[in-house]
Amino acid sequence: MTAFASTEQSAQPQSPYEHELVHMFDDIDTLIEQEQNPTHRRILVNYRRHGLLEVSGRYDELLAENMTVRHPHYRLFEGGQGVILDGMDQVREFYRTLADIDILVMWTGRQKMAVADWGFAGEAEFNQFVPGKMLGDNVFASIGDDAAESSESAYDPDAYYLVRRTLAFVWPYDENVRMIGEHVYEDSASKQITKVDKADVITGDRAAELLAPLIDKYSLEG
Repeated sequence: MTAFASTEQSAQPQSPYEHELVHMFDDIDTLIEQEQNPTHRRILVNYRRHGLLEVSGRYDELLAENMTVRHPHYRLFEGGQGVILDGMDQVREFYRTLADIDILVMWTGRQKMAVADWGFAGEAEFNQFVPGKMLGDNVFASIGDDAAESSESAYDPDAYYLVRRTLAFVWPYDENVRMIGEHVYEDSASKQITKVDKADVITGDRAAELLAPLIDKYSLEG
């Protein structure tokens, strides 16, 4: 077997979770193929590429000047709490921290969205593997918080859990079809948390391997 064939084989999903990850943007691919408005199509392509680069740990690429404004603003709300990231330094540090603790592997399912000249809004099932020591009302607020490890919790701190919940999201874009920011709002009543075997957890390296063949399917230019 050639090295190329071996690489091709290794990039195939080997579990139901990996299959979900690889197919998370199937709904968006359909929208891209159907979209006739060039600006709206470029917004959808930007969003798709952003998501794949993010989960692959390639956040410097999604924050490049051709994809994101120089002063992005993120508003992330879950569990009745908010995390505000204002400016490139805060956004980049957020991604770096997620990558360092290897919880950038997130994926969507059953996405519905509407796109316009200003950006898009939608709703999607959102999935993420989270260490038990970080589980609480707000996953993102626990990032970088040393107290999260020692606080009392109903979850095994040494185990991993799959968190599934529905998120509503609004992403504004500028006139050059660059993302201005992410506004994300959790439907807390939809949250389901399931303990998973560590062998089923998709690592950042594995996600990057699986998603690499998909990233360049569409050009940012149209």
